[in-house]
Amino acid sequence: MSDAAHAAPDALAGGPRRWRPTALHAASAATHVAAGVALAVHPAGWPWALGAVAANHLAAASLTLAPSNRLLGPVLTGLPGAGERALVALTFDDGPDPQVTPRLLELLARHRARATFFCIGQRVARHPALARAIAAAGHDVENHSWSHAAGFGFFGPARLRADIMRAQQAIADATGRAPLLFRPPFGVRTPLLEPVLAALGLHCTVWTVRGYDTIADRPARVVARIAPRLRAGAVVLLHDGIAIHRRRRPTVVIEATELLLARCAALQLSTITLRAAHGL
Repeated sequence: MSDAAHAAPDALAGGPRRWRPTALHAASAATHVAAGVALAVHPAGWPWALGAVAANHLAAASLTLAPSNRLLGPVLTGLPGAGERALVALTFDDGPDPQVTPRLLELLARHRARATFFCIGQRVARHPALARAIAAAGHDVENHSWSHAAGFGFFGPARLRADIMRAQQAIADATGRAPLLFRPPFGVRTPLLEPVLAALGLHCTVWTVRGYDTIADRPARVVARIAPRLRAGAVVLLHDGIAIHRRRRPTVVIEATELLLARCAALQLSTITLRAAHGL
């Protein structure tokens, strides 16, 4: 896959960037305007107008099931220069967790591996020393929303901005560096998210492959899900915390990560943070 397929259209740098509406945004706007005009001209046709708007919303909602789609805006799904560099990115969501994160940091240090942690702002505020430890070890700390709310996909623009900004501030206060990347809770993106991220200078980031370590009891099973797509340029999704329920076996992600690092070594793949992959 080409670099352009992985990268956002703007250079990965801090500060607000221009929001570029996609075809989906244009089609949604046109549908709503047309429905309004139709109702004004012919009120009896409201079932058709309502049906068109409902279909538009359903189509947009269905895209949340495909986090890597670009109809909702630019998104980072892999590493640039994948075919030229033997690099993979390990990413960990939902932390920091005092039970898991310190052990994971020790493991990564033993293997001289680097990772990107998409942290929940509320947890960073609760455990700022853990967030500082992640950054001090040479890893990236990025934004994964304030509370990982189950209703994140239903937030309007104002609430999206407030939630993301609150996490942004918590992480900056704890680590001394504001996040540049944002991973939406559950990977759920809506047409309203990208305009907010653009205004805040954040870049939406998802993944290439995930191991479903939040529900697995066997580390080998996690690795088996990842292994077929573990290649240069891959962004691997794991979790050092669990946002929705208590982890039944906190060691699963530790053991799975150790197995993955061994597999990376066998494939002669090195780990890199997402910022470093983009030269930042």
